[in-house]
Amino acid sequence: MKRLFIANRGEIAVRIIRAAQALGLETVLGISTADRETMGAEMADRTVVLGPPAARDSYLNMAAIVHAARATGCDALHPGYGFLSERAPFARLCEESGLAFVGPSADSIERVGDKISARKLAEEAGVPLVPGTNHIVSVANAKAAAEDVGYPVVMKASAGGGGRGMFVAPGPDEIEARFERASEEARNAFGDGTLYMERYVGNARHVEVQVMGDGKGTVLHFGERDCSAQRRYQKVAEEAPAVILPAHARTALHEAAIKLTSRINYRNAGTVEFLYDVDREEFYFIEVNARIQVEHPVSEAVTGHDLVQLQLRVAAGEGLSLRQSDIRVTGHAIELRVNAENPAKNFLPSPGRITAWRPPEGAGFRLDSHCRAGYLVPPFYDSMIGKLIVHGTDRVDALRRAADALSAFQIDGIMTNLGFQATLIRHPDFVANQFNTRWLEQVFLPSFSAAKE
Repeated sequence: MKRLFIANRGEIAVRIIRAAQALGLETVLGISTADRETMGAEMADRTVVLGPPAARDSYLNMAAIVHAARATGCDALHPGYGFLSERAPFARLCEESGLAFVGPSADSIERVGDKISARKLAEEAGVPLVPGTNHIVSVANAKAAAEDVGYPVVMKASAGGGGRGMFVAPGPDEIEARFERASEEARNAFGDGTLYMERYVGNARHVEVQVMGDGKGTVLHFGERDCSAQRRYQKVAEEAPAVILPAHARTALHEAAIKLTSRINYRNAGTVEFLYDVDREEFYFIEVNARIQVEHPVSEAVTGHDLVQLQLRVAAGEGLSLRQSDIRVTGHAIELRVNAENPAKNFLPSPGRITAWRPPEGAGFRLDSHCRAGYLVPPFYDSMIGKLIVHGTDRVDALRRAADALSAFQIDGIMTNLGFQATLIRHPDFVANQFNTRWLEQVFLPSFSAAKE
């Protein structure tokens, strides 16, 4: 591998460029016309315009991306996260075109990308599952399935992720409306309205295991992350490790993740996601994200391993030089997403020109971003403009560092969620680690809104 094409934008493009440069690789970045002045466009050895701002005409245009990669002499392609990163046809097209795809094989993406297929795989591997169903194809089918599963239930998009196409039905009266909304959102977001159903676990934590496989049956884990602070199923803050877990549950969680992914000779980076039932001290498999994730830096912070560099080495055929005993978790890390949005106005996106950008500095701080003073945040994409990562000796120390970092971070010219995050990490429930996946919406947001008013 000598020259890498990066088919993504924003902070993850910058992150991949830095990892590639550290390994001595040349980089080519594919961008839309809206991203000409990003940091990634300045850092890459070469930049190629894929198309206009609309993602469907640029970052989702498979033919244009592969053509650009081949025309610029690249021998590998990194899809980042989102966009085409979990599309099996894209991975297959890259490989058929002579490009090493920096991610799982197309076959693996197909096995775990469809949520129903992934449930079957987990069942075959003996990994615990939330009671649920296969496809539900109609309102009548959904009502019958819900009676078997037991209320409350959650309907999910089979082809989805990131909380899209996911709706909770507390009882039979809500089934029809929730089914229609979930199916419509799934069709709009993923082009596939297929749903499945699971029992809704009320007092749950969202815990996920970071894995890396060599494609030949060996899979290593890099500890777990707690991603329970969520709004509309979107993660707001992530931590590593998940200190809520008792030791026996942590060990079993890691074993389950490796058992499932090694079964299909998983290659490259992935995340196996679970729900942890706090009351029962039991965990259930949710899904596999067959890509590098937004929150991978907290795993890097506590293990000391560069996951993107490992991705590139595996894609280049070097395999895994590490053993599980080489990977140890030290301290505690927290990642806070920095978004261009106005929390006081229902998180309304706030694109515009950044007039001041002064991030915190010092030991224990890390900022992954593509922004700087003068950068124009475009209105066409996700509102995330950076990720603030802190690493401390334990969770208390990490929270202190996070508070200091947020206080020192200055961004002018646009609205951001820095104040929201600062309030969140100081909330007594968050400090005491006494919350679940619904807490932010049910407890924190009402109090935050009342305080703002």
